Amino acid sequence: MKYLEEYRNPEIAKRILDEIHAATTKPWVIMEICGGQTHAIMKNGIDQILPAEIELVHGPGCPVCVTPLEKIDRALEIAARDDVIFTSFGDMLRVPGSEKDLFMVKSEGGDVRIVYSPLDAVKIARENPDKKVVFFAVGFETTAPINAMAAFQAKREGLKNFSLLASHVLVPPAMRALLSSPENRVQGYLAAGHVCTIMGIEEYVPIAAEFKVPIVVTGFEPLDILEGILQVVIQLENGQFEVKNPYSRVARNEGNPAARKLLQDVFIVSNRKWRGIGEIPMSGFSLRDEYSDYDAEKIFGLGDLEVEEPEECISGIILQGLKKPNECPAFGTACTPQNPLGATMVSSEGACSAYYTYARHGKK
Repeated sequence: MKYLEEYRNPEIAKRILDEIHAATTKPWVIMEICGGQTHAIMKNGIDQILPAEIELVHGPGCPVCVTPLEKIDRALEIAARDDVIFTSFGDMLRVPGSEKDLFMVKSEGGDVRIVYSPLDAVKIARENPDKKVVFFAVGFETTAPINAMAAFQAKREGLKNFSLLASHVLVPPAMRALLSSPENRVQGYLAAGHVCTIMGIEEYVPIAAEFKVPIVVTGFEPLDILEGILQVVIQLENGQFEVKNPYSRVARNEGNPAARKLLQDVFIVSNRKWRGIGEIPMSGFSLRDEYSDYDAEKIFGLGDLEVEEPEECISGIILQGLKKPNECPAFGTACTPQNPLGATMVSSEGACSAYYTYARHGKK
């Protein structure tokens, strides 16, 4: 536990918190881009001990939450087929589509299986040559390399019955889109440390310079988050707008070159629709033409499906940092983890789930 507990030291946390209070003289709005950081903030009560001038808002850094509704419906349609074994990480099974979720498809007889790696899905395809095996490849840059490896491995083995239903999204274009909005409130970013572990920090430098926002690469333990907030506040107070990386124990400035090379070999950058937000140009990964035989949307011919989001769910506004989950009229009443209106209430990284789990029910 050494490398975990040392980043939860209460004495050091108090010292950093005191520095944050001493440094803060003006109101600032800071967005943590990652849903994992949102849950860590809520779990450790960090939002409740900061100076009143600092407001934390929650970004679209939950890949499950921003997977568009039509992509969920495509997954449901594929999973219901008799000739398909549909595989996914467990957090996607309760995400609501237009009428049902993957758990319901499973209860109705669909062969839906939880796997812990896309390579497990490749193994299932190898062992079931008479079935079409589909893996629901959802995620940010963090999980994209292992999904790319699954497609690479399937192609190398010549497997004809494996495919990816890909819904990969990229963090920097989303940050740029939020900052470009006339409704933007964000003045500084806590960047997702695990994304930077793969991609490095170079993509953030022009964003910080263009929009005059400090961006600090931040981890997921209490001391990581407090240090990230402190470094953002110090820059804001001093009129500085740089990219800092105090999470260098994990995230190197250059990222992971081998993982980036694999991503370039298997994927291309493409436009991507974000649930509740809309299409963001060049904000996702799609399979290259060389891997079109492993693209589930092309194989099953579902590319033109379009559906409407439920009006009562304001998750898109929440994911843009414009409202908090407990400002939604449906929060905790019409929308609960047992009966969710949107993915932000059921995902393990969803902001609504964090507020519900850690009892942030009051208005702030």
